[in-house]
Amino acid sequence: MEQSPLAAQMSGNVIFYSNPEPLTPEHHGKLGVKRVDHPYAFVAGSHVVPATVTEFAPGSLSYPIIFLGDEEKSPLMVMGLRQGENLYVDAVGDFRPDAYVPAFVRRYPFVYANEQGSDRLILCVDRGAPFVTEDFDIPFFEDGKPSDYTNQAMQFCNDFETERQRTANFMALLAELDLLDRRETNFTPRNPDGSNGQPQKIADYWAVSEEKLAKLSTEKLTELRDNGALGQIYAHMNSLLGWDRLIALAMDRNQRMQTAANA
Repeated sequence: MEQSPLAAQMSGNVIFYSNPEPLTPEHHGKLGVKRVDHPYAFVAGSHVVPATVTEFAPGSLSYPIIFLGDEEKSPLMVMGLRQGENLYVDAVGDFRPDAYVPAFVRRYPFVYANEQGSDRLILCVDRGAPFVTEDFDIPFFEDGKPSDYTNQAMQFCNDFETERQRTANFMALLAELDLLDRRETNFTPRNPDGSNGQPQKIADYWAVSEEKLAKLSTEKLTELRDNGALGQIYAHMNSLLGWDRLIALAMDRNQRMQTAANA
């Protein structure tokens, strides 16, 4: 089998952001954001996007949610079968109408960064975002103070940091209970003559083991139910049914590309 296209781990602190800078009135007082018709073009080249645990339920309706990482495992929503290919965002920059838009995407171009030498978080903006410009519709600052838009962005990033910590606690709980197992997803294509082709490994990842979950005591399952973790676990497990949908989307796109090339 071929190596899984998802085998290479991606860092959630790197994707999308090309030139993050601490947002200040001195450096960004004349900047803001330009309204664009297709705001998600920056996602079109990403096949996975980081997820927070509270997004498992809505995200599971659109994507497989998997865990990647050797030491610290992180949840990711899978949007494509190959690096550089997103089956839910077209080249123009539009999500499929029925697709959930992750919070990691919605907070862009803002992000928090740790201040060196302290625990304080600093709001940053990606100066490389194409819609961050001097020809703006919405300013970052008004009279030297953060605009309503910037204050809303800061609140969103605050909420995201809270969810990120909640996600870290959830992943620590899965590790403590030893609920994760290695998993792989494979696809066997059909040859033109109807025979089976060479099996292809699509993904190699971590997922909650249904067998390990079933072996937990009634008391522990009740505890997980009461603290909300059990619902998130089931949302993750149900999301893995989405691999078939993802494969179907990939096959449909490939067929349309071949039809266009032969036209």
